[in-house]
Amino acid sequence: MRILIVGAGIAGPTLAYWLHRDGHEVTLFEASPQLRKGGYLVDFWGAGFDVAERMGIVPRLMRDGYVIKELREVSATGNIVARVDPAKIVDATGGRYVSIARSDLSAAIYDRLDDEVETIFGDTVTALDDDGQRVHVEFEHGPPRDFDLVFGADGLHSKVRSLVFGPEAKFERHVGLMVSALELEGYRPRNELVAVTQTTIGVQTLRVSLRDDTTLVLFTFRDDRPIPLHDVEAQHELLRTRLSHIGGEVPGILEQLPQAKTFYMDRASQIRMPEWSRGRIALLGDAAAAPSLLAGQGSALAMVEAYILAAQLRHTQGNYGRAFAAYEQQLRPMIEEKQDAALRLDSAFAPANRRQLWLRNATLRLMGIPFVANLAMGRSLHDPIELPAW
Repeated sequence: MRILIVGAGIAGPTLAYWLHRDGHEVTLFEASPQLRKGGYLVDFWGAGFDVAERMGIVPRLMRDGYVIKELREVSATGNIVARVDPAKIVDATGGRYVSIARSDLSAAIYDRLDDEVETIFGDTVTALDDDGQRVHVEFEHGPPRDFDLVFGADGLHSKVRSLVFGPEAKFERHVGLMVSALELEGYRPRNELVAVTQTTIGVQTLRVSLRDDTTLVLFTFRDDRPIPLHDVEAQHELLRTRLSHIGGEVPGILEQLPQAKTFYMDRASQIRMPEWSRGRIALLGDAAAAPSLLAGQGSALAMVEAYILAAQLRHTQGNYGRAFAAYEQQLRPMIEEKQDAALRLDSAFAPANRRQLWLRNATLRLMGIPFVANLAMGRSLHDPIELPAW
C-alpha cells in the first residue's frame, strides 16, 4: 500500500521502518526542515527497548546514551539533600536501560531507514479527504497526493489530529506544569554522569553534563499561563519572570538563555481520545495518547505503538479496519494505566507546597536504600504487554 506518515520524531520513523520492511511504499513528511535537535533526556527501558533490539539499534543507543551513576538533590546553597544510585533501581531490567537525548534516539531510528523511505522535510498536511477508497492529501508546499493509509505521528500538537478529529482543546489535558529544556556549551560546574536536581515549591531544575562540553538543563514548573509557542523571546521572558526568585544555579542559567545551543518549551499535557483511528487514518505516539513528561516513558511507548500497529497490519494482511481495532484494543489499557499513574507524580517534579516538598525529599532519601528502591520501582520497570512476533 501507499502509506503517508506525518512526523519524523520517534513513532513516525519506527512505523516507517516496519511498514517498509513489510513491503509497503512509505512516505514520511516532517514539518521541521531537518530532524529536530535538543529536547530532554528520556529514560529508555521496557517494551520499547525490546522494539529497539528487534530493529538492531540497541548498540548505538548504549553508545550515544548515558548510564547515570547518581541522582543528587541539592539545596539552593549547594548542600546535598539526598543521593540515589540509579543502578540499584534498575537492576531489575538486567541492564536493559539507558538515558538518551530524545533527538539522539530519533536520529538512531531514522538512520535505520537507510535512505530507502521517501522523506520530505519542511512540509506538512493542510487537508485530508478520506473517500473510503483512498485519502486525498493536500500539503502546505508540495502538490496533492493520494495514499491508501495516513498515519499521524506528529506529536502533542498534531495537525493530522486537528484535521480529522477536531481541535486540540477537545483532547488535551494540561497537568498544570510547564517544561523547558535547553543546552548550554561550556557551562560550569560539570558533574559527569550525575543528574543534579534543585527542587523548591513549584519548581524543579535538573542539570546533566553531556558530551562535547554541553550541559542539558530541564526546568519543570507549575504555571497555567498560555505559552507563546512560536515566540522564543517571549518564552525566555516567561522563564525569567517565573524563575527569577530561585537561588542556586538558576539565575546564572537564565542569564545564558540567549546563548543556548538548543531551546524547547511547552506545556506538560496528556492527550486523551475516545478513538485513535477514523476510516483510513490513524494516530500514534503523542498525537494519539501523550502520557506527558511525568510518565517518563513516552518515547519508548511511541516505539511500542508503532511496532504493534505495523504488526497488526501485517497479521491482518492489510485489513486496516481490523488492524486499527486490534492495535487500539491491545494498547489502550496499558497506555491509560500509565497516564493515570503519571497524574499522581506531579509533586515529585514540582511540589505544590512545603508539605509536598518535605515528603518528596524524604521519599528520595528512602530511595537511596536498595531494597526500598527495588520494591518501589521494580514493577513499573516492566511493561505489561507482549509484543507480537514479526
